[in-house]
Formats: sequence, structure tokens, C-alpha cells
Amino acid sequence: MTTFVLIHGAEDGAWSWHLVEAALRERGNDVVAVDLPSEDETATWNEYADTVVEAIGDRTDLIVVGHSLGGFTAPLVAERVSADLIVFVAGMIPRPGESANEWWAGTGHSNLVRTGEEEPFYHDVPPALAAEARRRARIQRETPMGRPWPLERWPSIPCRVLVGRDDRFLPEDWSRRVARDRLGVEVDVMDGGHCLPLSRPVELVERLEQYAAACR
Repeated sequence: MTTFVLIHGAEDGAWSWHLVEAALRERGNDVVAVDLPSEDETATWNEYADTVVEAIGDRTDLIVVGHSLGGFTAPLVAERVSADLIVFVAGMIPRPGESANEWWAGTGHSNLVRTGEEEPFYHDVPPALAAEARRRARIQRETPMGRPWPLERWPSIPCRVLVGRDDRFLPEDWSRRVARDRLGVEVDVMDGGHCLPLSRPVELVERLEQYAAACR
């Protein structure tokens, strides 16, 4: 049985994966999705990874999935548990020793031109679901952001990068360049914006299961 380890992004929680989790379980998979300690002012990336690894326990056949800022935690977890695959879903891809604060300039994200009137995250999420996501928003402390990403080298674990062609926060063309530059991989593209777990949960599950089948 494949276990999908689902790691949420900034100001989010495990709830952001609830539609994906339900669909994965209906298809016979196991799922681990927990709230990261993002509201804890003392928690660093290592404590984020500790929280996920503890929830995984003795499970095997693991695919670790990081959404948005969850991309900083996913590789740390994957290395510790010897995962079969890392999947970035509209994910931020770090470099060893780079802080999250440095990531914006390091990837060229700081230079992206956007209009201030565009909704960057929930524009394609059903309105009621988007409202609930905003209601459930959690605090993202700055503590880990200024710390160097703790891995000294990238894990020797295969990676896939999945992006939404309508993502306003991490645009497709920009994501292609970053994935090539940092991982040497080509991105996969699907319909949807930045919050794919809420806007396209069924399609996302289908992609994740395809990835799982390909790495067996």
C-alpha cells in the first residue's frame, strides 16, 4: 500500500488536503497529513520535519508531497524516511544552505510582474471552499524563514514537479525554469491555479497515483 505524505504550505494546515486525502483513501491508499508547527515561534525546518516523521511512524512505500512552502519541508522528511519519491505541487524548491527569505531573489520570483488586483491563491477555488480556507488560515511564524535550509546536499530521491497552468503565484514559465535549474527536471502541467488540492483534487489524485505507479 502506498502512503502519501501530504505537507501543507504557509498559513495552511492539514485541512487544505482534506479533499485529496479522502479521494486517495477511497482508492485504497494510506495518507499522512498533519498540521506543521508553523504557529510555534521556536520551530525551525527541523521541527517541521520532526512533526511529519513522527506522524509517519513505521509506514513504508512513501511518497512525500509538498505544496507551496511545504516544498521546504518535503525533502527533509523524504530523506529521513527513505521515501520513494518527492512531489512538488506548486511547490517552492529550495537550495542547500539557502533561506526561505533568500529564495525569492534566488529564484527570480522577486522580479515577477503582477497586478495588485489579481487574487493569487484562490481565484479558481469554489467560493464557499475558498472562504472556509481563509477562515481556517493559520499563523506562519518567521522563525524558519531566515534560517539556512538544513540539508547540505539534495537527497538522492527522484523528484516530480507538478504546476497549475493558471497559477498566479508561481507561474508556469517561471516554474519550468526553476525546476530545470534546481532539480534538472521538466515540470508536469495540469489545469488549475496555485491551490490545486482545493481547486482540482480529483485530477491531482490521478496525477499522484500515476507518479506512484511509475516509481514501483
